[in-house]
Amino acid sequence: MAAAESPSAALRRRDLCSRGIRLAGKMRADVVDLLDAYVEQQGLDASASVAAVEGVPLAAVERWDEQTGTQRLLENLAAYRAFRALLAQMLEEQREQLGEADAGLGRALAAVLLQVSAFAYHLEELLRLESRGIPGEEGDEEEDGPPPPPRLSLFERKLRGLGVLRELAQWAVRSVRDLRQLAKPSPATGTAPGLAESP
Repeated sequence: MAAAESPSAALRRRDLCSRGIRLAGKMRADVVDLLDAYVEQQGLDASASVAAVEGVPLAAVERWDEQTGTQRLLENLAAYRAFRALLAQMLEEQREQLGEADAGLGRALAAVLLQVSAFAYHLEELLRLESRGIPGEEGDEEEDGPPPPPRLSLFERKLRGLGVLRELAQWAVRSVRDLRQLAKPSPATGTAPGLAESP
């Protein structure tokens, strides 16, 4: 299992990591723009403090540097699958609340949702390359996911949306760090030394 990685597999991983870093960087920029538009459109204070939102994975992790590449990928994949469901819910609520009154915000939300889905697929590709099974989607989420949240007031939904977008922006930053770490050669497998630090 810990056999040396072939040069072609190492190059493929490096290529996937590089593309993933670009995707995550673009996603973060779009989420920050969306956050500004969301705060303004919802009439919220940009500095409003939001308690931890149920079902939203936190990007912060203790002993980050001790995680294996596979752990990083699995945590990222679980997070983006959760964000995909949360953003879809936000989009639905947005349409109910505003109808066509602010189609721009709805389009921006839908665009970020698409990026999150594409990034989750990209992470699955990396997991396949690592020869790890990809956790099932529907079954796992249905059984292990939190129960549906209680009916929230309009203001509570606005704050929850703010919390979701803030944490998604943090995840995009963490994903870049995780992918940079993953692109480095593993000393255990003796992969090509040139893999590590290129921009």
